[in-house]
Amino acid sequence: MKIIKDKTFGGERPLFETHGAYLDNIVVTDGESALKHCSDIEAVNCRFHGKYPLWHIDGCKVRDCYFAPESRSAIWYTNHLQMKDCVIDGPKFFREMHDVSLERVVINDADEVFWNVDGLKLKDVTLRGGTYPFMYSRNIEVDNLDSDSKYVFQYCKDVVVRNSKIITKDSFWECENVTIYDSVLDGEYLAWHSKNVRLVNCHLAGEQLLCYVDNLVLENCTFDAACDRVFEYSDVQADIRGHITNIKNPTTGRIVADSIGSVTIDDNIRQPANCEIIIRK
Repeated sequence: MKIIKDKTFGGERPLFETHGAYLDNIVVTDGESALKHCSDIEAVNCRFHGKYPLWHIDGCKVRDCYFAPESRSAIWYTNHLQMKDCVIDGPKFFREMHDVSLERVVINDADEVFWNVDGLKLKDVTLRGGTYPFMYSRNIEVDNLDSDSKYVFQYCKDVVVRNSKIITKDSFWECENVTIYDSVLDGEYLAWHSKNVRLVNCHLAGEQLLCYVDNLVLENCTFDAACDRVFEYSDVQADIRGHITNIKNPTTGRIVADSIGSVTIDDNIRQPANCEIIIRK
């Protein structure tokens, strides 16, 4: 493997079609597309300032690197990417990609990251700010995500989340096959219009959660006191621990809770309108 060390690059495509290279302490100062149409690239202790530095790469390892705010859209169309111990301050990272793994990565501008990624693994990742992370992505595994980005996980398929804290709004919309374990989900309109959603040992906060869901399962979950109008038009099997403030118009299934503040069943309920609502004795 060729070693490129302690160098600075700028301008247009300075490392175009580089293959089998170990980049150590490289600085990309400006310009566009520093590495494009490359393969088998390993970057360690590098700094990226220019636009689009890692596009169309087959096989890429990135460790202990920094991506500046001006490095927007830095990594697209790159497959088999492993990233560890990095800080990202630029927006719109990771699009149209396959087989992506991040560990101990902080993304300080999470605007429109992870779009249309197939095969995404995140461990100990932080997302700050921005909107619409994870749009149209699939085959996602997440462990210990800390996120305050808005509108996360929309139009996603086959998602497993563990040990995470997600503070957001309109999350997990139009998703299919989602399982979330041991996590805190804080935000309005959780999982609307989704299919096959399972929450296990989760704490939920926000208004009008889990509405219009087809095949919704809750196991040993708790709700914040402010949660109301929950489960409208959903097919639900729910085991709720503690109190839930308000349930509204569930379509079918069974809901069991330790205590329930109120149940709203009005003329707008959808058929078959036969959901059992039970206070645990």
